[in-house]
Amino acid sequence: MEIIPIPAETYRIGFIGAGKMAESIAKGVVEAGVLPPSRISTSHSNPKRCSAFQSFGVKVLPRNQDVVEDSDVVIFSVKPQVVKDVVLQLRPVLTKRKLLVSIAAGIKLKDLQEWAGHNRFIRVMPNTPAAVGEAATVMSLGGAATEDDGELIAKLFGSVGKIWKADEKLFDAVTGLSGSGPAYVYLAIEALADGGVAAGLPRELALRLASQTVLGAASMATKTGKHPGELKDDVTSPGGTTIAGIHELEKGGFRGVLMNAVVAAAKRSRELSQS
Repeated sequence: MEIIPIPAETYRIGFIGAGKMAESIAKGVVEAGVLPPSRISTSHSNPKRCSAFQSFGVKVLPRNQDVVEDSDVVIFSVKPQVVKDVVLQLRPVLTKRKLLVSIAAGIKLKDLQEWAGHNRFIRVMPNTPAAVGEAATVMSLGGAATEDDGELIAKLFGSVGKIWKADEKLFDAVTGLSGSGPAYVYLAIEALADGGVAAGLPRELALRLASQTVLGAASMATKTGKHPGELKDDVTSPGGTTIAGIHELEKGGFRGVLMNAVVAAAKRSRELSQS
């Protein structure tokens, strides 16, 4: 199959599905200057969802078929349980000239490629912090997707955070870590704030301190390049307050519980993708 390169200067993208994740990605692409909103389109039956996209200049077309025909890159951002029906319905217009992308959790490339009738497909897994430009995203290229295709998608999704390439067989583990991980961190923020309240802090101050502390610690880990253990040691003075707190966390099995959470979510992802 001859692969026709996507025109780098004039390509257009279309979202099949106009939910919150699609909105976050489209808005990030526009705000980063990767594409003007006039080269992005979507379609939806809900006027509120249409208005959300139109508010930053994205075209809203009458039908999904119109979106596909108007696009060089088609991003499927519908719920996993309807992906098959949507792809099969659009198959007649999913030509090999178009680069297809799926962000539907748990739907494998082999199935997506079979439903579409060709394998110029890329599977992408972003997470919810895409809404604030801090997504952790992983992508895997289908059989006919070229390196240029991969670079184009890396640039698009890089506008809402960081993106890495990985073998698709790792995607269940990715789901357990970065896909579900934000929820674990929200629990940690809530628990830290509760601890602050228990120690005498006003609720609002405790919550803001907890949120900023987690943000700051994550920034230290990503920007310094130091191992988390080293950063932890930097804060932990002999006989001090931090080691007293860490001792309590260790007694509660803190690290083991987090590891188990990732493994449990990865296992559940594997079960769902096989059902």
